[in-house]
Amino acid sequence: MCRSIKTLRPPALPEEATEEDIRAAALQYVRKVSGFRAPAAHNREVFDRAVEAIAEATAELLENLDVRGTPARRPAS
Repeated sequence: MCRSIKTLRPPALPEEATEEDIRAAALQYVRKVSGFRAPAAHNREVFDRAVEAIAEATAELLENLDVRGTPARRPAS
């Protein structure tokens, strides 16, 4: 795993992870898995889609995690 990807949930991160934090982690993951820091033009679309999909999955994970003794974060209704 990338060493530059940080834990995005409490208590490692005292405040809620921002959209920017989540996207940065997703980008680092896609870079690591693909082996490309920046994709060639013909791979840009698939690279960007992967970053978005991973960012969405990460946001969903963080919203629904139940950390011991801490209620899961739920979207406001």
